[in-house]
Amino acid sequence: MKLPNAEWAVVEQDKITEYLLNPQHRFGASKARFFEQFGFRREEWLVMAGALHKHGGQFEVSTVRETGFGPRYGVEGELLCPDGRLPHIRTVWQMDKGRVEPRLITAYPTEEL
Repeated sequence: MKLPNAEWAVVEQDKITEYLLNPQHRFGASKARFFEQFGFRREEWLVMAGALHKHGGQFEVSTVRETGFGPRYGVEGELLCPDGRLPHIRTVWQMDKGRVEPRLITAYPTEEL
């Protein structure tokens, strides 16, 4: 199964600039170090947004978990990075109740380098 309505998936700027690529974020700092080593940059957040959006629609859903806010979908596969490498990551998307577009919750590596 693919991520439902992946073509409408939302990747918010703050999710990238204030979390995934923020080396000062309490929970995002390790993710920022990971993604930055592959060429992603906070000031070029749209590059990462596009890569994550593509990732969400390209690979099969590996997990589905119901939450009080709506279902969450885990998608695992390779992420095309600015430096050309393809690390294996998981993106997590939530379909908020009453919405038709999945929203990015997080992204993280699934393997050691």
